[in-house]
Amino acid sequence: MSAIRVRPPGDKSVTHRALVLAALAEGRSLLERPLASLDARSMAGALRALGVEISPLREGAAVVVRGRGLGGLRAPRHWLRCGNSGTTARFLLGVLAGFPFAVRLTGDASLRRRPMRRVTVPLSMMGARFEELAGDGLPLIVHGGSLRPLTYDLPVAAAQVKSALLLAGLVGRVPVRLTEPAPSRDHTERMLAALGVPLERNGRSLALSPAERIPSFQVRVPGDISSAAFMVGAALLRSGGEVVLEEVGVNPTRAGVLRVLERMGAGITVQPRGETLGEPLGDLVIRPSALVACEVTAEEVPSLIDEIPVLAVLASRARGQSVFRGVAELRVKESNRLELIARNLRSVGVTAEASADTLWVEGTARPPGGRVETAQDHRLAMGFAVLGTVPGARVRLSETASVAVSYPAFFNDLKRVTAA
Repeated sequence: MSAIRVRPPGDKSVTHRALVLAALAEGRSLLERPLASLDARSMAGALRALGVEISPLREGAAVVVRGRGLGGLRAPRHWLRCGNSGTTARFLLGVLAGFPFAVRLTGDASLRRRPMRRVTVPLSMMGARFEELAGDGLPLIVHGGSLRPLTYDLPVAAAQVKSALLLAGLVGRVPVRLTEPAPSRDHTERMLAALGVPLERNGRSLALSPAERIPSFQVRVPGDISSAAFMVGAALLRSGGEVVLEEVGVNPTRAGVLRVLERMGAGITVQPRGETLGEPLGDLVIRPSALVACEVTAEEVPSLIDEIPVLAVLASRARGQSVFRGVAELRVKESNRLELIARNLRSVGVTAEASADTLWVEGTARPPGGRVETAQDHRLAMGFAVLGTVPGARVRLSETASVAVSYPAFFNDLKRVTAA
């Protein structure tokens, strides 16, 4: 029997960064196979409102961006609407900090509840000013302009915050020196370095020096490992046969999920496929596997924070009790993801508990059954949809539309992966 082959959607993190850097570059950039989800469209729409010419984002199609250079964005006529995308909001706060005009940002109900001071506080140290219209979150107004150099110890390992500060230094043409408490995903650093921006890393410290310009570029966006993780989970729960996920990004700062699954006994092989703009690619070959419980440490969490929903689902099918430590960040995602993972697992018959920053999941062989409240959180919907593929499962999702935020073709691909 030949393997089932699926190419996951373009990496959301790389797509966001490629759109922003192409907007700040000089000339025509080409993005091959970027993510065309709602989050990516939120970023593209906001950049268009700032005067950037971006061709339509369509699944599987290339996107052309005509950049305006580091100082070329223009003041938008209306509010910048970031939808459900925290990456869009936080990245643009960093970019707009370096422009001499005021911009209002808002988002949907979920995004308006997500914290923004983790970005606005260090940006204020650089000289930007912010008007909070509803406390720590959106909507808010950013007043940018001339920026000062920044030396800053990040209180948590957060790639969005780190990237926002690097983008502010890039646009403001000032040095930025950051120290992380633990490694976080490094897509921004890899892409900036590939484009010739002076960057120096020493352990957990990172220094960006001013660059005069960003050249135009071409990038083939890798498949998103966070989206691929759900297909990996479904493939592991199959009764037989191989599944190959093609051209997935295997950046070491994002591949923590693969390391955890290896400890759980998952049969996964990575076949290297080169790299693009500093990002390594690989095909993932997955074989159905009997899983065992594992412990995920707080130090590992930054490299797999978005994959914890599917890891928790797989832990519910593993032998023994799994524990996920240092996962408090899940409480300020698109939902209170930590509490909902535990509550929904209990709803389908799994023993699970969540404390302030720890999740415990007891594996079971009983078929899951019950109603799952997704709270319009795409990763919860996808994770419990995977659990619903277990033989005898009766898992009912409160909604499924949220998956379009990151993986528009999710249910089609899930059907292919779980086909007999």
